[in-house]
Amino acid sequence: MKNNKILLLSPLVIVLISTLVAISFSKLIGKWAFIPIILTQWCLFTYFIHRFSSKEQIKNWLKPSQGSWGWSMLALLVGLIPLSVFIAHLDTLSSWTVWLPWILLAIINPWLEEFYWRGLLMDATNKWTSWASILFTSFFFSIHHAVFGINSEVNSGFEVVIATFVMGIVWSVVYHKTKTLRWCIAAHFLVDFFNLSAAAFLDLFEKMS
Repeated sequence: MKNNKILLLSPLVIVLISTLVAISFSKLIGKWAFIPIILTQWCLFTYFIHRFSSKEQIKNWLKPSQGSWGWSMLALLVGLIPLSVFIAHLDTLSSWTVWLPWILLAIINPWLEEFYWRGLLMDATNKWTSWASILFTSFFFSIHHAVFGINSEVNSGFEVVIATFVMGIVWSVVYHKTKTLRWCIAAHFLVDFFNLSAAAFLDLFEKMS
């Protein structure tokens, strides 16, 4: 019971620590503060996953999909939404200082975020009603992404929070319906890849309207 309470408070801890890192490093390295923010979040995700999950639980997160294949396709369709951003701003990847953190984030981030936000938190709230669990994790999922808006124009604004919140809801529903994180991880990879994350954090292209 005590561990479960700690886990349920962990999203707030992650948001608060990420905000402090964002504010502190913005004074030192400006928009490049996205790197220490991400590294801090990855360390926190890893800690909570290691501390509160089991090997069997992780295996279950990666088991074959159950239910209708349509839910898996829905997850992937969400992943394709930022494709137009990728096509329009591919030229921002000309420097290795941009494309290297972009590709590393696209490869690593989906695993840690989905294991934590969908796997760990939704499993911890599995005795709640389905929508209470989905809304809880999706709310903090969107708020934690809003931290990047402290230093980045592209990632700031209420519309970014709403878009991430809706994305979190869709992937949470997909996990609930399919009982696997496979498709959520794949879709999350597509979003991070097509969003040109590092270029966006550095405001190398104009904010989408």
